Amino acid sequence: MDISALPARERILVTSHDLFYRDGIRATGIDRVIAASGVTKVTFYRHFPSKDDLVREFLDHRHTRWMAWFVDALGRRGAHERAGDANALLLLADVMAEWFADPVFRGCAFINATAEVGGSVQGALERAREHKREIVEVIGGLLPSQLPARTALAQAADIGVDGAIIKAQMGDAALAREAVEDLRRLLEALVASAEKTTSRPSA
Repeated sequence: MDISALPARERILVTSHDLFYRDGIRATGIDRVIAASGVTKVTFYRHFPSKDDLVREFLDHRHTRWMAWFVDALGRRGAHERAGDANALLLLADVMAEWFADPVFRGCAFINATAEVGGSVQGALERAREHKREIVEVIGGLLPSQLPARTALAQAADIGVDGAIIKAQMGDAALAREAVEDLRRLLEALVASAEKTTSRPSA
């Protein structure tokens, strides 16, 4: 992506996004972001008074970007047509497989940020929690609206997704494929649980 034509603020944000996600927040210094984005220090600090400010903006940018991809990836697999069918949960395995195959995949930016900076950057944990909350909301939308344990199943599926992300991040392509299959088995168990719940006769 050629970012040279972007306004300075966007250039800094896009550059920091790529560096923070690829190499880590702590490992990426401000001077490196400034050099890579082609701005002066004065310009940088005019837009981002501190690294913490940049980290918060990075997380907001990452959230918007990743959620748009996630919803689109589900949609490309027919999630909208299958919404309300518990089997739609299985689409999550295919979506994760697509992401894990991306050459720039380095895990979940929010899990990584939580591990790296935790509560030392004000607002980082809140952004990570909000990111996960929205993912659970999207996953819940795949399940039947009348399902009594809809939220609990969505949260369980999200835990499975997080586990698969971490496993895929730890190894090579073979381990990533294994992580997807592990996730698929977990999702199949959750679907079976959902179907059992919805088919149970009422008292």
